Amino acid sequence: MLRRAATVWLAALLLPAGGCGAVTARAPAPRPPLVSVSPPLGAGQARPDQGLVVRAHGGPLHRVVAHADGFPVPGDLDAARTTWRSRWALRPGAAYTVTVTAAGRTVAVGGFRTRAAERSLQVTATAPRPGETVGVGMPIILDFDLPVRDRAAVERALEVRADRPVEGAWRWIGDTRVVYRTRRFWPAWQQVTVTAHLAGVRAAPGVYGTADRTLTFSVGRDQTSRIDTRTHRMTVRRDGRTVQDMAISAGMATTREYTTTSGVHLTMDKGHPVRMISPGREKGDPGYYDVMIDHAVRISDSGEYVHAKDNVWAQGRRNVSHGCVNARPDQAAWFHAHSLRGDPVVIIGTDRDLEWDNGWGFWQMPWEKWREGSALRSPGDTPLPQA
Repeated sequence: MLRRAATVWLAALLLPAGGCGAVTARAPAPRPPLVSVSPPLGAGQARPDQGLVVRAHGGPLHRVVAHADGFPVPGDLDAARTTWRSRWALRPGAAYTVTVTAAGRTVAVGGFRTRAAERSLQVTATAPRPGETVGVGMPIILDFDLPVRDRAAVERALEVRADRPVEGAWRWIGDTRVVYRTRRFWPAWQQVTVTAHLAGVRAAPGVYGTADRTLTFSVGRDQTSRIDTRTHRMTVRRDGRTVQDMAISAGMATTREYTTTSGVHLTMDKGHPVRMISPGREKGDPGYYDVMIDHAVRISDSGEYVHAKDNVWAQGRRNVSHGCVNARPDQAAWFHAHSLRGDPVVIIGTDRDLEWDNGWGFWQMPWEKWREGSALRSPGDTPLPQA
């Protein structure tokens, strides 16, 4: 009996003091994944056009924080949370720091430096201008200071954001100009922001963008003018209602240059007055003129304007101009005052069509044909995403 009691007493001593169950071992902390960083930490001449990529092997990433000379580097994790990529290329000649966390701890920290650019690609001109309010047909035009050989790389860096997005596409017009056109006119009354994320983009051998460029503009009211050269009338509609009905006179059509072009024009600029000189003629030649014209709104690169002229005997009755559309001085002054760059002006009734590359005649090109000018477009591609 004494022997048995001692055994029970010893067993009782081994139980938890609270007497409420068996002891369970604490689960070991999860092992953090292995992490690779590209460019590798410690690099001194990293390629900026490759961007920054962090990959995890054996588990998910929690967070990646990167800075370039103190400024945050935007990036995103994939759905599996195993790969983080910077959204854009890296800045040339910049110092980067990277901190990676996973499984509740820091698993990588360090820095690298990108190589400097031999030559710098810059945006030299834009349309619209920063802060400008434009019409609903307005294209976005970017001009570069150097020829772009890798158009796809540059085009991928171009971002268009609108309050009311519509489908659009870029088209290259030579090596130094790219143009963005929407499939349909912009919805009125909104703001659009264009960002060229050029920093680190390799445009040609030895040529890199060194800084981003942001342009913000506004789309104003929806104003479209329609001109019928056969009835000699011009109707201006704004936001769905007619605001002006004008008698006009168009090109006399005795020669090609004196024929007004039919098609979808855009207002490009305006002046008061504008000097107009007869093309291809010297002083003393038949048909030569050199005159100052009031309230002129340009609609092409081939010398076409909507402008004032005091020839009311012809307006509404006959086409007698050298190719422009003229209207009564007070009505032309109204049109001049109420025009924004990018307002559509649709002309019908002549046998000369506006060429798509005459001024801003971009709406003359069918949408599918326009998209073929994108460096990111190839046969069989699915439709481009909305802006």
